[in-house]
Amino acid sequence: MCVANWVFLFLVLVDKCCMTSQKHGDPYSHLGLEFILYLVEILREALCRRTQRSRAISPEVQVLAALGFYTSGSFQTSMGDTIGISQASMSRCVSNVTRALVEKAPQFITFNRDPSCIEQSFQAFQRVAGFPGVLGVLDCVQVTIKAPNSEDSSYVNKKGFHSVGCQLVCDVRGLLLSAETNWPGGLRDSDVLERSALHKQLQGTEEGWLLGDRRYPLRKWLMTPVECPESPAEFQYNLAHTATHEIVDRTFRAIQTRFKCLDGTKGYLQYSPERSSSILLACCVLHNASLQSGLDAWTLERTDPLEQPESLEQRPEDRDSQAEDLRKQLIVKHFS
Repeated sequence: MCVANWVFLFLVLVDKCCMTSQKHGDPYSHLGLEFILYLVEILREALCRRTQRSRAISPEVQVLAALGFYTSGSFQTSMGDTIGISQASMSRCVSNVTRALVEKAPQFITFNRDPSCIEQSFQAFQRVAGFPGVLGVLDCVQVTIKAPNSEDSSYVNKKGFHSVGCQLVCDVRGLLLSAETNWPGGLRDSDVLERSALHKQLQGTEEGWLLGDRRYPLRKWLMTPVECPESPAEFQYNLAHTATHEIVDRTFRAIQTRFKCLDGTKGYLQYSPERSSSILLACCVLHNASLQSGLDAWTLERTDPLEQPESLEQRPEDRDSQAEDLRKQLIVKHFS
């Protein structure tokens, strides 16, 4: 088939898929033709089969099939019928595209430490609620999975269901600066942070900080709320902290809404923790790629009530007196 004919058929196929998505209220349609074509091009080399079999599935169809799964959470969709492939082929396409997207993660999810980027981050975050020096907002979220075959209890979280934990940092636009998706759901957020690559990366940070909720320890590079505020300045600090930190919660809700395979209210990922973690990271890459292509992070944001986190029970020996002094200075200077 000549290139022109194939391009025409692909455009028709994308149009059919988008129409099917709109009919069923699926956010697949919000990704748009230009973004889908962009994905095909950046993933083409990884998806091209090193085989001469006539039934090899093209990169175009693989991308459409995987997007159909990510945005619906099921292989049993009208997408497979529209594209013209079987459920087994859908599964292979998802595996191939997921691996290709995971390989692209370092390209799309980066914590830029360039001084000009840091200054832009400070200014953008301060415009939200007046909180200065913010590099990003941090949270650890849970994605429901099926129970591992080994009955590994480390994946049972505090709510009693199996999950993988994903530690996220995002900027003021909802762009992910860091995404570590491979943590057992039973780990505390503070334990995930301590073991993470992010922790090592930020240990020597002298300027600026992340914002984390009450589940994290106060550090010089990680500002947390005042546990029992007493002064008006401490109350103002907490209000500004909450309003700014909410960005990461909104971001993950938007990711779950666009990529329904991650939405625990619709079911759970029917895979091993390792494959579930890869699918989660692939969706994070797609989220960033869509933002960098001009889509809005919160077009499809849900408005679920925010869950109030439990405070971290911190031992006296784990307290950081230098961080406490830094937070006090911050409160006096900017919130008094």
